[in-house]
Amino acid sequence: MTEFLLNDETVETGLPAGLTVLDFVRYKRNLKGTKIGCREGDCGACTVLVGEPTADGIRYRSMTSCLMPLANAAGKHIVTVEGINPKNGELTPVQESLVDHGGTQCGFCTVGFVMSLTGFCLDDTEKDQAMSVSAVDGNICRCTGYKSIERAAAEIAKRLSGRDFRKNLESAVKAGVVPKYFNGIESRLREIKPEITDKTTGAVVGGGTDLYVQKPEEMVSEEATHVLYSQQLRGIEEIGGRVEIGASATVTDLLESQLMKDVFPDLFFHLKLVSSTPIRNMATLAGNFVNASPIGDMTVWFLALDAKVVFDSGRSLPLRKFYRGYKELEKDALESITRISFVKPGKGFRFNFEKVCKRQYLDIATVNTAISFEEQDGALSKVHVSAGGVAPIPLYLSKTSEYLDGKTISAATIRASAEVIDSEISPISDVRGSADYKRLLLRQLFKAHFIEVI
Repeated sequence: MTEFLLNDETVETGLPAGLTVLDFVRYKRNLKGTKIGCREGDCGACTVLVGEPTADGIRYRSMTSCLMPLANAAGKHIVTVEGINPKNGELTPVQESLVDHGGTQCGFCTVGFVMSLTGFCLDDTEKDQAMSVSAVDGNICRCTGYKSIERAAAEIAKRLSGRDFRKNLESAVKAGVVPKYFNGIESRLREIKPEITDKTTGAVVGGGTDLYVQKPEEMVSEEATHVLYSQQLRGIEEIGGRVEIGASATVTDLLESQLMKDVFPDLFFHLKLVSSTPIRNMATLAGNFVNASPIGDMTVWFLALDAKVVFDSGRSLPLRKFYRGYKELEKDALESITRISFVKPGKGFRFNFEKVCKRQYLDIATVNTAISFEEQDGALSKVHVSAGGVAPIPLYLSKTSEYLDGKTISAATIRASAEVIDSEISPISDVRGSADYKRLLLRQLFKAHFIEVI
């Protein structure tokens, strides 16, 4: 049985753990406010809030319910638009702002925007205009244009200025952002004891953001182990001079980690290029690695940190040796990643991530690349360069990294390095661009690394 809170109701269901939350709320609970759009996590029409008990209260994050299995709802508070609507028929501040600024037309996508902006009210991000607009980066509107929605988001940020609802949910209730029943959610959730299952021989599922796109029908009945909320596979900490990250850490977990912020001053700027807020809230690091996409953003990121992966068998392996060929992994079928680690950088550390895709956000890359090195007086050491979209696998550019190590930064060095890069890659022509275009793009992005960090 899967037990969780759905709005103000305690739910126990014996339906398959792989059934999506979207289908459950629409077809089993008749909550039709949550819309069916793309079923790929792209449009945001199915956005819900997911509340999880933490050491300092309830943490709410927006997620796309079309990619979320019921197993990941266990012990959580799932909130649909029906769960935030005031019973007296009035509007919440979020809904009111969208109406006042004309932020809705046909209305199909509006619910997703409402839920994402409500999540923004309840999360830890800065309550300014830029972050309010960022909160809806996973929502697509097909008819209004976005300026009216941006104005509504800015109005919401203005209303929230100086207020912290994340650690004081009662104040969010008083402000009308969420209904009164939210005050009792934490105690109700702590009474639920989610089932703990042993690892099966089926799929190991984290956020499901790729598996539920690739084979949604099969995943409903898949005998899987769901690990998104496994306490043993979470956490980000420094141990023995290395940054250790649990396999189920999400991209948002990285964004919120003070340790990661300390290492990467431009963390938000870089990770903002990775998908969208709801997907970052769900997508796990190990899932990105195991998916083995040649253009996996986080894989390329951690290749440039010369990271290693550790398996539940006790074995460890450099990430650069994890990929044998297209979608082929140096991993036993029964092995699972438990953590990812990299050496905590020293003085003079520089890092940069670049990505080009058909649209700026919420898209997979045509080409992406990352670089890390330590620099002192213009001299480079501990250089690691990676690239995606230019080979059958996420590529660690070993020759380029070796060439740059010990070199002094100059235009001549960068030009010569670009020639080395060209000898290491083997892009193909496809719908995202010709092979020649991808070669040119990588060369330009490689130059951009030095423009950004020096």
